[in-house]
Parts: sequence; structure tokens; C-alpha cells
Amino acid sequence: MYPRAVCRSHENSGRTFAAAKPSSSVARTAVACLKLMRVHRPVGTLLLLWPTLAALWMAAGGLPPLDLLLIFVVGTFLARSAGCVANDIADRDFDGHVRRTRERPLPAGDISLPGAVVLLATLAVLCIAVVLMLNPLARWLAVAGAAIALAYPFCKRFTQLPQAVLGIAFSWGIPMAFAAVIGTVPFAAWLFFVASCVWIVAYDTIYALADRDDDLAIGVKSAAILFGAKVRLVLGVLQATTVALLVWLGVHLGFVHAYFAACAVAVVLSIRQQALIRAGERDACLRAFGSNAWVGFGLFAGTAAEYALAGAT
Repeated sequence: MYPRAVCRSHENSGRTFAAAKPSSSVARTAVACLKLMRVHRPVGTLLLLWPTLAALWMAAGGLPPLDLLLIFVVGTFLARSAGCVANDIADRDFDGHVRRTRERPLPAGDISLPGAVVLLATLAVLCIAVVLMLNPLARWLAVAGAAIALAYPFCKRFTQLPQAVLGIAFSWGIPMAFAAVIGTVPFAAWLFFVASCVWIVAYDTIYALADRDDDLAIGVKSAAILFGAKVRLVLGVLQATTVALLVWLGVHLGFVHAYFAACAVAVVLSIRQQALIRAGERDACLRAFGSNAWVGFGLFAGTAAEYALAGAT
């Protein structure tokens, strides 16, 4: 389940792609590889990309160097794809017992385990090639981030709060972005990192609500199970904490208008998410989870607008 929110994002979308059954074996394998990488479900990539881009803008004080921008965009796609493949390899014995994941390529038999391992190795090599374009500090941070990401799929076997590990893994692009731009990781980067971690725990818990019954049946642990009847209250605290930390970050960076408008949008979307998950209905939980892509986009847009407006004055 790496990351749960990333790898299973919008399972209800992309039905045509997911149902495709090409006639040739090469085409079937290609489709299975793309499904393993979740190419047809980009929400997870966006959830990873928007905060990373915001961090790049913060580190650069505006538009970052174009080469770094390209490196992080491509790296985000590759990292998320590799994470999803690793997730499916680790969860291959679980996914067949979960209604929403039983048609994934490995449990459905669309690709063999050796084939999935080859795909993962290929993506890992591409990730390494991208990371080598960064400075030494960013490279070492990438190594640490990869270790955390690879550990995540197994955390649900041992901890009731695997979402916390996901938050760290999925926020790791923030310190990497600062390191790549300015060669150090300042307080602002770690403040943003913590805010992102809290946010991810919240939205991945929402995502876990969609699988809570199946997870209980097969013994998989999650925050949605841990918090039980108090899950909405805990989510409210996490969402409020996220916004408070983001506001603190904006004040620390001297932001004035657009960024705080984005924080207000995050509040509105959080309230809507609370309403959607009230009944615990699966599709509504997935919609609530998916709306976090707009939270991330608003954060990036507000950050970019702050620097653009400052440069125009």
C-alpha cells in the first residue's frame, strides 16, 4: 500500500482504461504495466507534485531554475509510479481480498510477479538517473526518502498508524526541493514538511475509510480503524492543525494575500470533506479524498501568486 492515498487514488475513475483487454500479449503486458504505475489515475501524482512545486517556489523565491523544475516534475512521476509498483508487489496477497483492488494486475493475473519486479527495477534505474542530476545533499535526502518509501508498504503489518509513515515518505520532496535550490534545508522547509505530513495523515485516513471493512476482515491496520467512532473528530483536529501550520509558514515567509486565500480554500474543502464522510459511504469517502488535489493545487497557486505579485510591485 505505498502510498495508500497515492496508489489507490480514485479507483472509481479510469474504468475504460482499467477494463481494456488488448488482444496481443505485448499489448496486454504494456497495459498491465501502465495500470501498475497508475498512469490512468493521476490524482496521486498531483498530491505529490503540488507541495513539491510549492517548495521549489519557496526555496527559489519565485520561479525556480527550469532544469530543476523539469527534474522534480519527472522525478515525481517516476517516484510515484515506482512506489505504486512496489506497493502492489508487497500487497499482492491482500489485494485479491479487497473489493476495490481485486482487479489490479497482479491479483488479476494480468502480469506475473517477475514482470512486476522488472518494471520496478526499470523505474528505480530511471529514478536514480534523475537523482544524479541533483546536488549531493539532495541526493542523500533522496536515498533516505527511498528507504522510507520502500518501508511503508509493510508498516500496516506492524503499526496502527501507517499513515504517519506515508506522511513522511510523501512529504520528502519538500526538503529535497530546498536542498536542490539553496543547498540547505532551513526552518521553513521543515515547517512545511510537518504541515504536509499532518495533511497527508488526514487525507489518507479519509482514503482508508473506504477500505475499513475489508481491512478489518483481512487484518490490515490503518488510522481509520485505530480512531474508530472518533475518526471524524480526529480528522477535524488534523485538518485544523494543517491549516494552522500553513498559516504559520506563510507568516514566516512574509506572504501577504494570495497564499492565505489558498489557506482559506483549504478550510472550505476540509469542511466539505467532513460532510462527505459523515455517513462513511465508500464513494463519498473517495470523493472527499480526491478533493485534496485541489487543496494542493491551491497551495501551489497561492505560493506562486505571492512571488509573482511581489515581483510586480
